[in-house]
Parts: sequence; C-alpha cells; structure tokens
Amino acid sequence: MSVLVPTGFACFPNELLHTPKLWVRQKYHKLCSFTHMSRGGHFAAMEEPELTAQDVRSFIRALQQEERKRSTDTC
Repeated sequence: MSVLVPTGFACFPNELLHTPKLWVRQKYHKLCSFTHMSRGGHFAAMEEPELTAQDVRSFIRALQQEERKRSTDTC
C-alpha cells in the first residue's frame, strides 16, 4: 500500500533492519526527508530523544516553509 502524504524517514545506525532510500521511496511517494542519524537504534525516541526531536522539528519546519511558499505563489 502506498503512502501519499508528506513523509519523513530517519535511519538509525543500530536499527535491526536498514532500509535503503530506494525502498522507502517506493512506498512513501511524497518523501520530504530521509535522514541518516548518527546514533540510536530500534527504540530511537527513547534512546536518543533530543536527536529524534530535532529531526522531527526539522521535518515540520520544511513542510511549513513549503506550505508558505505554495500559498504565496497562488493568485
């Protein structure tokens, strides 16, 4: 099943399964962010909360900037 909403994906080095960006793009058609994280694993939000939160904030900021750009481009 394809996912058609804007999506952010984070890869953590100690994750059990490493997902190539190509595979992620095949499922998430509006991939906005693909981040290789420096630390963390399967329970990243618990292991590296600041790093995870920073990536989520960055993703949301990018979406907000894109939305502002789109809203100013319309007539």
